[in-house]
Amino acid sequence: MGDTRRLGEILKSQVGFEADRIEEALRHQAERGGRIGEILVSMKAVQPADVAHALGAQLDLPVVDELDVGSADPELARRIPINFARQQQVLPMTQRDGEVVLAVADPLNTFALDDVRVLLGCTIRPVIATGQQIIDGINKLYDRAAGETEALIDDLEGADLDSVAHELQEPEDLLDSDDEAPIIRLVNSLLYQAVKERCSDVHIEPMERDIVVRFRRDGVLYAILRTQKRFQASITSRVKIMGGLNIAEKRLPQDGRIRIKIAGKDIDIRLSTVPTVHGERVVMRLLDRSAVLLDLDEIGMSEAHLQVMNQLINKSHGMILVTGPTGSGKTTTLYASLNKINSPEINILTVEDPVEYQLAGVGQIHVNEKIDLTFAHVLRSFLRQDPDVIMVGEIRDLETAEIAIQASLTGHLVFSTVHTNDAPGAVTRLVDMGVEPFLVASSLIAILAQRLVRTLCTQCQEAVKPTPEEWSKLMLRDGLERLPPRVMRAVGCPRCFKTGYYGRLGIYELLVMEDDIRQQVLKNVDANTIKRAAVGKGMQTLRDDGAEKIIRGKTTLEEVLRVTQEDSL
Repeated sequence: MGDTRRLGEILKSQVGFEADRIEEALRHQAERGGRIGEILVSMKAVQPADVAHALGAQLDLPVVDELDVGSADPELARRIPINFARQQQVLPMTQRDGEVVLAVADPLNTFALDDVRVLLGCTIRPVIATGQQIIDGINKLYDRAAGETEALIDDLEGADLDSVAHELQEPEDLLDSDDEAPIIRLVNSLLYQAVKERCSDVHIEPMERDIVVRFRRDGVLYAILRTQKRFQASITSRVKIMGGLNIAEKRLPQDGRIRIKIAGKDIDIRLSTVPTVHGERVVMRLLDRSAVLLDLDEIGMSEAHLQVMNQLINKSHGMILVTGPTGSGKTTTLYASLNKINSPEINILTVEDPVEYQLAGVGQIHVNEKIDLTFAHVLRSFLRQDPDVIMVGEIRDLETAEIAIQASLTGHLVFSTVHTNDAPGAVTRLVDMGVEPFLVASSLIAILAQRLVRTLCTQCQEAVKPTPEEWSKLMLRDGLERLPPRVMRAVGCPRCFKTGYYGRLGIYELLVMEDDIRQQVLKNVDANTIKRAAVGKGMQTLRDDGAEKIIRGKTTLEEVLRVTQEDSL
């Protein structure tokens, strides 16, 4: 008690909070255990850095304000299990003259220090850092210790490929795997590299004489690895076993799911295999379940679009559709909208394939067509669950469209997606499915089309003067009056993997169903006619919004031209 009381006194003198906080923390410690510093942090009385400096003053130990993981020794990391390092919040940094510098969050945890001393077989010299610093350092250092993917190819030579591919045991965290099987380590390394580089998809593609592995990063595919053809069957079998697929079936497409943990992140993987003339092609889509759910004002919407969307999502009934190709961020926009209106007073139900984010207080159902749990089937049940807001992952057929429209007409706010190139195209898509035009006109309140463009890396972009010819490629209707003196150009640096881009944001086309637009829909006119009417009412097309992003220095002309097509007005 004396040590902890002294710690509290040091914190009091350094931070200057009330003495009754210390007494309250001491009582908590006596009742429930735990260090006074952790209790004070949980009470939001002090910051973790304050506790670290107070411990340093109490124990006469150095305090590290920023861990230099780049100079740390990966060999030391290999000798300490990553789960132990995370749990005890310890990170070996460097070794000199038989002494290891060990970053610790709790230097009073003598049991952990003794364990590290035994594991490393040398003297420990503690330095104090915050728990978050150590966790971040662990992920970076163990990433380096995992080694390069290409180096693992050499280990495949002479290995018993068939046997190691069939190993069923999955590590709790792929970084904690000490499996010596080269195929397992290769697949684990590929997945970890994909997560580290923020990739959305991993492609394993058999060619005539070799295998190519490609990653999709920020919407663009990059070749990562090319290896020998003879490793194809073992790599494919390993991935199929992870996804619970039939490794004996090589003639038919198969779909599966893999749930793994990488560097503390929960990752869901949608697995797809298809037979090609050169063997089975494997594609894995990575969904980071620990990713932070974005707000509407964080996904790239302009102030004008944001203001209208905030009004639309607070309506009591009607249907809002989000359109765009696969991978254009439709689900993120829907979830940002639901998150904005989510409250205890509203009953929100969703049906998805799959559930990509988890929202507290929202009833979410994952469709399963094998047991006839389809979008239409779930939607019928939803209407008996007293919902206020319904989100349908995708409208794929007439039955789902009709039930969703009926729900919107009977006092429910319905969100959903369809695959069309622009906002007016969603109207004709519903009519083509067999929905009556008067139902479409009555139920729809807005259609949002969107694309994702890569954002410029902030560390290597440079300003250039655009030519009128370059700017005219956007075919803006108001000519070149808005041509800025400078726009930003992608360059490339290590942070962005030499691409010049880092991350993505949306460009949007918002069609609000006003009375004159509804009249056009009732006449069952084509999408271009509806688009001309909407543009006449002030609707910004995708290219218009993309041009605004270029002017603001968020993206480049090449990016907007890549993801949009010329407006036919």
